[in-house]
Amino acid sequence: MSPHLLAAESASDNRPLIVTLFAVFVLATLAITVWAGRQTKDATDFYAGGRQFTGFQNGLAISGDYMSAASFLGIAGAIALSGYDGFLYSIGFLVAWLVALLLVAEPLRNSGRFTMGDVLAYRMRQRPVRTAAGVSTIVVSIFYLLAQMAGAGVLVSLLLGITSEAGKILIVVLVGVVMMLYVTIGGMKGTTWVQMVKAVLLIAGTLLITFLVLLKFNFNISDLLGEAAKNSGIGESFLEPGLKYGLNATTKLDFISLGIALVLGTAGLPHILIRFYTVPTARAARNSVNWAIGIIGLFYLMTIALGFGAAALLKHDDIIASNKSGNTAAPLLAEEIGGGPDSTGGAILLAVISAVAFATILAVVAGLTLASSSSFAHDLYANVIRKGKATQEEEISAARWATVGIGTVAVVLGVFARDLNVAGLVALAFAVAASANLPTILYSLFWKRFTTQGALWSIYGGLISSVFLVLFSPVVSGKETSMFPDVDFHWFPLENPGLISIPLGFLLGWLGTVVSKEQPDKEKYAELEVRSLTGHGAH
Repeated sequence: MSPHLLAAESASDNRPLIVTLFAVFVLATLAITVWAGRQTKDATDFYAGGRQFTGFQNGLAISGDYMSAASFLGIAGAIALSGYDGFLYSIGFLVAWLVALLLVAEPLRNSGRFTMGDVLAYRMRQRPVRTAAGVSTIVVSIFYLLAQMAGAGVLVSLLLGITSEAGKILIVVLVGVVMMLYVTIGGMKGTTWVQMVKAVLLIAGTLLITFLVLLKFNFNISDLLGEAAKNSGIGESFLEPGLKYGLNATTKLDFISLGIALVLGTAGLPHILIRFYTVPTARAARNSVNWAIGIIGLFYLMTIALGFGAAALLKHDDIIASNKSGNTAAPLLAEEIGGGPDSTGGAILLAVISAVAFATILAVVAGLTLASSSSFAHDLYANVIRKGKATQEEEISAARWATVGIGTVAVVLGVFARDLNVAGLVALAFAVAASANLPTILYSLFWKRFTTQGALWSIYGGLISSVFLVLFSPVVSGKETSMFPDVDFHWFPLENPGLISIPLGFLLGWLGTVVSKEQPDKEKYAELEVRSLTGHGAH
């Protein structure tokens, strides 16, 4: 019997417990959201949580926003199936924070108000740049949302024993409805509190699994890795580079592409960038990133125990039988070290870890939806469509309607992405963010000559090239683990477009500026420079 069915069978014996745990978490977080919603009185409250959060609180919330289904489910699965090469995701996701800390966190907090578009439009022509920033934010957020939806479908169907495709689709729809409630009711305040609670739960759950895995191997990591290599069926090469990214020249290029996307992507992710606006000062923004690096670093260290523990204690074929991309490795490992599929302990641990993972998905989904709906309402609706004449009430109303629209798109696309590895999907979002957003942010903050044309070429060029290459890559068609496995129209060989699209985004930003006849506003740049570096005049 496959582990999916075993897990479903053992879960069925303890279904009241499992359903209760899920219900308690969802109701508790909805209660937090409703409470926070009552404190939301104006646009600053809705978009930036009233700028009342401390560095530690925001660091915790950033961790909750960042440690997504990709981190918990996707990386554990990638390590369990690909060994050392899977762990490269953990390294990339963590190192990326240094770029965010050194180049983006403080200047962005000082220069903007609610969205990334505020910074980009500060010394450019408002309407075209805000339109581009809004479009880019929504596209990146939808790519990221895909991963969370895929994770939710896999997780809940494993837990509740749902094997029918219709049942899995229904789960994705239900997650979408809950996330829309979080954002429309609670805004940034509600979302931040949910993310803080989720970060604590995720760290606690991962610590528990790590402790139990290491206990099984008498806290000898060498024994754990040795057993993982032996159990993988391929021996020592499981612990060496090259199992996934060293097969040929294409996979080596794919690794370079993935690495660039992961390291540069974080500093361009809209849902992470807006978190810097929730603190009262630039110092608190810097402090929050320091806390986030510590919390996230601890978590990614523990993915060693999650991934290699799954490889050591579960059969390789059983992991794949449960989910082609290994997304269920962490819950199956929890069940195994709790006593196995037939035990009450196994079912309880499976339920607890799955509830934590579900919490992870809901919190990240809420953050992403808030980022994209905020950008639509603040950049596109208030400043482009209404030309700055919208009232705060109209703006917040537009954000709530945008939440419903973006949530619906994410649900529809999430249905097709059910069998893709969620870490790989998130890496695509990183590539799009690094191609479209990061070049424009850096040029705006640090290059005096940068013009509106350069910003537009950079955003649209990076966005179109990255999305276009993804559409014709093996992620969408041509492989068993593709979004559409039964057809093959791919011609771009790499699974991540970053190697081509990120340099192109930087190049187009430079080229658009050089050929532009527009004269940059030097006074505005001087003002932005002082403001970004000192915080003088920041909102």
